[in-house]
Amino acid sequence: MKHGIRFASVLLVLALASCGAPAPAPEGSPSVAPASSGDEETQMGQQVWDQLKSQREIVKSSPLYDTLAPMAKAITRVVQPGYPYPIHFYIVHDSQPNAFATPGGNVYVVDSLFYFVKNKEELEGTLCHETSHLLHHDSIKQMQRNQQIRIREVAATILVPNWRTALAASAIGALDELHYSRGVEEAADITGSDTCAAAGYDPWGLVWLFQDFQNSNMKSPPEVLSDHPDNTDRVNALEQHFKQEPGTFANFNSDPTSATKLKLPKDEAEQFVR
Repeated sequence: MKHGIRFASVLLVLALASCGAPAPAPEGSPSVAPASSGDEETQMGQQVWDQLKSQREIVKSSPLYDTLAPMAKAITRVVQPGYPYPIHFYIVHDSQPNAFATPGGNVYVVDSLFYFVKNKEELEGTLCHETSHLLHHDSIKQMQRNQQIRIREVAATILVPNWRTALAASAIGALDELHYSRGVEEAADITGSDTCAAAGYDPWGLVWLFQDFQNSNMKSPPEVLSDHPDNTDRVNALEQHFKQEPGTFANFNSDPTSATKLKLPKDEAEQFVR
């Protein structure tokens, strides 16, 4: 299934789950807390797992797990005390680099992301950023906010039948969503940098990731970077945060030439083109 269609389906699953759709736990699913009628986050996370599993997107065995596992362990050690569900990392297959966290504690890393990032620190930064969405419970908040926006749009269309006014109301709703998204992503960057530092990882990896993308010639951005705040703004916000907390960040190296090269299986690299 094509990337855009697949992740649109994941978003649809989240929408259905937020409306209370049941989510039975299938055999072989990750060891998340049992779904219950009052546990919305677990239900949403289980729905996404079911969707990815039915589409055979989850990679059960790959040498890339050897690279992911120690990072996941160190990051989980930092994040888990602040999150009420067990955190798990899984690799999924797609040609478009991406990573995303879902309610209930699952973080999914697309295999092509390993070959998109230039170094170990950039991958660590991405994972720390995604776990921040878990800590902030962003999926639940975003879904609830989106529902409120849709209600306002529908109300505007009913009250003012003029189609131009209705389109304007919809555009305002879209801008409202974008503004919220920017705030969410900037907060995840800051928390992600704190997580990296606590895990012993250089938080400058996030800065290097944004800078590398800014300097790349890719026609379309990976979803982990698209629809987010401007890369320059994200870099500036992180650098300001580092300056404000010298006790946490002063000992980390800001020079990208100090980065650690990822050791990855070459036989899988041929699948992905940067």
